Amino acid sequence: MLCGHHPIWRTLGTVCLLLGVCASVGCQALVHRPEPRLVGVQTPPPIGQCVPTEKDKTSLPAYRVEPPDILFIESLRVVPKPPYHIQSGDELQIIAEPPEANLSARGFFVDPQGRIDLGPRYGKVNVAGLTNDEATVAVRNAVGAIYRDPEISLTLVQSAAMQPITGEHLVSPDGTVNLGNYGLVYVAGMTLPEVKQAVEEHLTEYLDRPQVSVSVFAYNSKVYYVITQGAGQGDAVTRLPITGNETVLDAVAQINGLSPLSSKKIWIARPAPSGAGCDVMLPVDWNQITAGAATATNYQLLPGDRVFIAENKLIAIDATLNRMLAPMERIFGTTLLGSQTIQTINRFPLGLSGIGSGGF
Repeated sequence: MLCGHHPIWRTLGTVCLLLGVCASVGCQALVHRPEPRLVGVQTPPPIGQCVPTEKDKTSLPAYRVEPPDILFIESLRVVPKPPYHIQSGDELQIIAEPPEANLSARGFFVDPQGRIDLGPRYGKVNVAGLTNDEATVAVRNAVGAIYRDPEISLTLVQSAAMQPITGEHLVSPDGTVNLGNYGLVYVAGMTLPEVKQAVEEHLTEYLDRPQVSVSVFAYNSKVYYVITQGAGQGDAVTRLPITGNETVLDAVAQINGLSPLSSKKIWIARPAPSGAGCDVMLPVDWNQITAGAATATNYQLLPGDRVFIAENKLIAIDATLNRMLAPMERIFGTTLLGSQTIQTINRFPLGLSGIGSGGF
């Protein structure tokens, strides 16, 4: 017969007490399916107007560059500021009149000694350290030794001293892009036209009327989050890049659907601009989106959105009870094992003495 002080009765009493507390308080959700409330300049129109959904999407605001985006900057015009002095490794183009001079061509490279080779007829001409005009005179003198009053046009095609700009440029944590010999340019928070203007203005210190084109090679700074409540086993947070076309259904598909620990209570927590008041809470009707193909609550996601998937309350209560009762069960099990062991030890000598007296 079990008495009221037996460990089993105490365990059952604890369980009943916890169930009574849960029944009196009730399982309250974090959000009671509020109506959409939208605030701030960068959010969709207020309630009563269109909130972007699957069939009625909106274009995101002009993209603003932030770390760690990767920009692709292409140089369209990279000409050194005059007066430029020709250096070893530069490429020159020469056009000569009369045509029979056979000198009109590009691809005259300045060798390490500072000379360009005009061929066996004219020999090599020293142009290192000269400006374009001075190099033109030097070439005219060399050609003039054979042809009377030649017309020479000399143009710098490519400068060896000018570092290439075209390529991928990472926006560093301090908000700048590194242009190598041309230094750092701050671009964080700018749109692409503003980045283009900032880079060109910076390059005017080194180049003559520079022109570049700027595009985003990798969109790394604009993301949204999918948070799955873990029913007492820890919440899971997935960070996903945003392209401007994602909906709630896309977000759940990215995490391979709802987990066994999740309920079908889902909402979007949309952060409001600083100082704008309450954040946006958009409840989602999962059954209507999936089984009914409804689009009213399949909202378009915006940068910074949190798609929150609530836990299954019954599984959460079960996990909580298991965590609370497991230490007591271990204690009771250890106590019971200890008492049984002591009783066995106490009976063991009597059994030995009985066997000894009967056997001999």
